[in-house]
Amino acid sequence: MMPAFPREELDVMVEHWLEANRRCEEAGDWRPLADLYTEDATYGWNIGPGQDFMAVGRDEIRDIALGSEMGGLDGWTYPYQSILVDERKGEVVGFWKQVADARRPDGTAYEVLGIGGSWFRYAGDRRWSWQRDWFDLGNVTSVFVEMMKAGVLSDGMKRRLDRAASGEPIPGYYPRGESPVPIW
Repeated sequence: MMPAFPREELDVMVEHWLEANRRCEEAGDWRPLADLYTEDATYGWNIGPGQDFMAVGRDEIRDIALGSEMGGLDGWTYPYQSILVDERKGEVVGFWKQVADARRPDGTAYEVLGIGGSWFRYAGDRRWSWQRDWFDLGNVTSVFVEMMKAGVLSDGMKRRLDRAASGEPIPGYYPRGESPVPIW
């Protein structure tokens, strides 16, 4: 079990994180968030029944998780809906939406339905030691297909989909259970 942290310190970190997220959303560049992780932090998520993603270390978090994996999502916002803080464990859980900047003909935003979120472990000094995300892959796929059919996918997202369809290995992707650090 991680050491306890003062609740006030975790609340300051959460506000710092949210403000950094807002700046990155506005800039369309998520990579500066890497500065809010320890040098040896890990960041991962599951990509369905047979695959996980894992970035190990601040550089991989910056280059792969926040660079390549968030590529094509510039203009998207991830408004946090609720945040739970456990100061005894030094953990934070945030629930967010995924909202595209593209609009349907009726004016509504393309949005990934379902629940998305991030689970963080705090390391002190305004940095996370790890982050694990979850999202509804079926709904992500559905909204990307809908956007593709409507011709509103960004060029960056088209490149990501082409990369995924190429069959070439993608940095950070591992067969389920083989990532260098486990999801749990």
